[in-house]
Amino acid sequence: MIHFYLNKNEQGNGDHEVHRGTCSRLPDINNREYLGFFNTSSEAIAQARAMHPFWRIDGCYYCCPENHKS
Repeated sequence: MIHFYLNKNEQGNGDHEVHRGTCSRLPDINNREYLGFFNTSSEAIAQARAMHPFWRIDGCYYCCPENHKS
């Protein structure tokens, strides 16, 4: 299982990205929200969307490419 975090800052396109805890692009501790311990990035993204239903959530291009859409 893997620790996942959500970037609290919007990207230029309006997305908030989900990152693995080991990502080289993990946001600063003040700019991230802990999502939990999950088996897949899909589970972490589902959790992020449940926590923030009005935010656009996407996977990080570098650590969650299977869920990076934009």
